[in-house]
Amino acid sequence: MDLALDDDQTLFTETARRFLDQTYPISVLRARAADDAGIDLAAWRQAAELGWTAALVPESLGGGSVSGSGVRDLTLIAEEQGRVVAPLPLLPVNLVLDTLARTAGAGGSGEALAALLAGDALAAWAHDEGRGTWSDGDVSTIATPAADGWMLEGTKCFVEEADLCRWFLVSARTPGGLSQFLVPADIDGVTVAMRDSLDLGRHLGDVRFTRVALGGDTLVGTEGAAAGDLARQLLLAVVLQNAETVGTLDRVLAMTLEYASDRFAFGRPLSSYQALKHRFADMKMWVEACLATSSASTAALADATPDAAELVEIARCYIASKATGIVQDCIQLHGGIGVTWEHDLHLYLRRVTQNVTLYGGLRHHRERLARIIGNAGASSERPA
Repeated sequence: MDLALDDDQTLFTETARRFLDQTYPISVLRARAADDAGIDLAAWRQAAELGWTAALVPESLGGGSVSGSGVRDLTLIAEEQGRVVAPLPLLPVNLVLDTLARTAGAGGSGEALAALLAGDALAAWAHDEGRGTWSDGDVSTIATPAADGWMLEGTKCFVEEADLCRWFLVSARTPGGLSQFLVPADIDGVTVAMRDSLDLGRHLGDVRFTRVALGGDTLVGTEGAAAGDLARQLLLAVVLQNAETVGTLDRVLAMTLEYASDRFAFGRPLSSYQALKHRFADMKMWVEACLATSSASTAALADATPDAAELVEIARCYIASKATGIVQDCIQLHGGIGVTWEHDLHLYLRRVTQNVTLYGGLRHHRERLARIIGNAGASSERPA
């Protein structure tokens, strides 16, 4: 697998890093936490102008990616976002854009597609219903056919930036099977209740749909045919989240190495002690392995290889099993300063901890991986 970036990707990444350093220093995250402020839409529009919303949308619909592979381009941005734990809606907005782009021409999604591409509005995927599994089997929200469209009833949980969204991409059961609807947030019957979030840079909320009357054009794609789209959405969410976590781990390890080189004990830098060198070597190996699994799963999803789901789950399971331990170890190596509110390390720990639980925890993804491997093994043992 080629891990080198071409010239366009390198410029794209460097531009993103400069934008994040200038627009989203850690002080912005701290101010957002203190004021409980939302996403800065003016800054998000600037990000959209840099191509952050266009990667998964074809040029025919107003999008386009730098490298020709939108998934790869987005993971580069996600890694940079993770390095500064920026309060950005990169994942939820692009998740919705990807689905709308692949079902373009069906329903009335044109207005939403244009607004999301321009960065003028936010949208998020509303799928989980409180169990934290993100499994299709747990969907109990119901959309019943009505005279002029549909009647939606149910509750969705852990919706990113729910208080700021203009639209929700909602999964529901219809007479034909699993379907998805693009639901305006300001329609009658939609209520949002925000949750306390461990991550100070991310807002999560529950969205209740009480006898919400939807027009026929809110159906995304074909009725009863959403299973494939939902599977794709979960894989894309996990890939982007993995990339963000890898960026966070890389930054935390770099911070810790710098601190250990500057901090002296008994006349020597901390980094010169052999026992600590061993710990740094272990963490560096784990971070590189996280990057490798993340990159492999990104390439597989981007190329739609047959083993894409398996590689995404492998990456998720490995990264989730290592991430919080790496950050906790880095905090310990900082000594007392590492556990203070004033130090930035806890902001990174919060992001990583929430990342390994949002869109399904480690146990859930291990079960998914076991099923994938088991099904592949069963298929290979069948007689020709």
